[in-house]
Amino acid sequence: MHKNDPLIYSDFPDPDVIRVDDTYYMISTTMHMFPGGVILRSYDLLNWEILTYVFDELDRNSASKLEEGQNIYGQGMWAPSMRYHNGRFYICFAANDTRKTYLYQSEQITGPWEKSEIAGFYHDSSLLFDEDRIFLVYGNTQIHLTELLSDLSGPKPDGLDRIIITDQDHVSLGYEGSHIQKINGKYYVFLVHWLADGTKRRTQACFVSDSLEGIFTGKDVLDDDHGFQNAGIAQGGLVDTPEGDWYAMLFQDHGAIGRCPVLVPVEWENDFPVFGYEGKVPLELEVRSTKQNHSYAPLTDSDSFSYEPNPDGSVSLKNVWQWNHIPDNSLWSVTDKPGALRVTTKETCTNVVMAKNMLTQRMMGPVSDITVQIDASKINEGDFSGICALQGCYGWIAVTKRDGQYSIVMTEKELDPDEGIWGPEGGDKSPGTEQASVSVTDTSVELRIVADFTDGIDEVRFFYKNENDWKQLGPVHKLYFRLDHFMGCRVGLFLYSTQKPGGSADFMNYCIIR
Repeated sequence: MHKNDPLIYSDFPDPDVIRVDDTYYMISTTMHMFPGGVILRSYDLLNWEILTYVFDELDRNSASKLEEGQNIYGQGMWAPSMRYHNGRFYICFAANDTRKTYLYQSEQITGPWEKSEIAGFYHDSSLLFDEDRIFLVYGNTQIHLTELLSDLSGPKPDGLDRIIITDQDHVSLGYEGSHIQKINGKYYVFLVHWLADGTKRRTQACFVSDSLEGIFTGKDVLDDDHGFQNAGIAQGGLVDTPEGDWYAMLFQDHGAIGRCPVLVPVEWENDFPVFGYEGKVPLELEVRSTKQNHSYAPLTDSDSFSYEPNPDGSVSLKNVWQWNHIPDNSLWSVTDKPGALRVTTKETCTNVVMAKNMLTQRMMGPVSDITVQIDASKINEGDFSGICALQGCYGWIAVTKRDGQYSIVMTEKELDPDEGIWGPEGGDKSPGTEQASVSVTDTSVELRIVADFTDGIDEVRFFYKNENDWKQLGPVHKLYFRLDHFMGCRVGLFLYSTQKPGGSADFMNYCIIR
């Protein structure tokens, strides 16, 4: 039996899952992280590993590179749709910063991926290949069906274009998160919405029609929070096993850790899906594996930063890593000093969220306990080099240099209720509040971050190593899930300069304790 509470205790939102022969593939939203468009692989729908990414970057504008005081936090790629048709993989999604809809296609799931655009902007779109016709379903509250040209470059001028579903209830969030699938000759659209009365949580809905020109009828098919803070499990599509069993891959808001996938068994009654058992999602599941002895790579991992260059001189980091925004590859290296990630600055900034070349991993619940060693002998006055709990209400511990002396400091950005769930208007420009510091004489330090997400505790503590003991520095920092970053809390390795650029720091022995 496999625990399903949640299925993956980490931030993999907006999942879309397909099966090709004996292999399941899942894609998830990655927003402002690069490389982007993470694709996971499984042989049993329960255990997953990161297989590849769809793109290294989207559009190299100033905001995506953290330049000119701009950023794309909470924007970038949203809610991807993945399909396999006639021996070819297709992925499409909209990016909220560029207001474009991107299409990637490849004959191999690992790429190379051919990039193009679908003319128009389609919120939470879902692709449908129906014999020799191609469609997009998308929208919020009003759900649209639009036929595409055969090359998927845009809407077909004389093609089908209609509103198929309208949310007429009293809702906090109208129907969105579209997933359309053709199953046994019928067309099913799976949606999420949020009633403003009743349970006041996200619910999963399904509508069905015998044809794309016909009337879609449906209802809510799942209203369950797994006993977690009234957070409904919803948004996703269906996938079948080789044996003919059906499952829905949905997700649940799980506090500061992010939006976590949950697997829901589905049965059929009168050609309509029944989600869960007696309206509830089981806490444990067992699914037959198509490759019994497969060993899954971890979704987060330690790193010694010992890498060999590729033939072209580039370096491929472990695929658990993503950069916060598009990196400047001239300012980081794992070969200048073998066994270390070296980061250098070339400009100043005001706070950690604008720090270029921050290397991140997802955190994993219920507890993430991580250590790293930093050689700060080459930082400049006013530099900060450390480890961060990255979100809008961030917290971090770092080594800094002031008046020629070194110290370790803990800084946090506390929640301001006046900012609301979208954070400060115009983005966060403040430097955060320094809560504690301790002088050190050694420029080589060991830092530690312990984040507890158990039952929504959502707290993080920061430590430094003093001889053989770990000493907590600063207060316990509270974490939140807000829409300014729209992402679960990440751990980030960072260096930024406040006075003079050109300093560098080496990160070594990144270790996940549990």
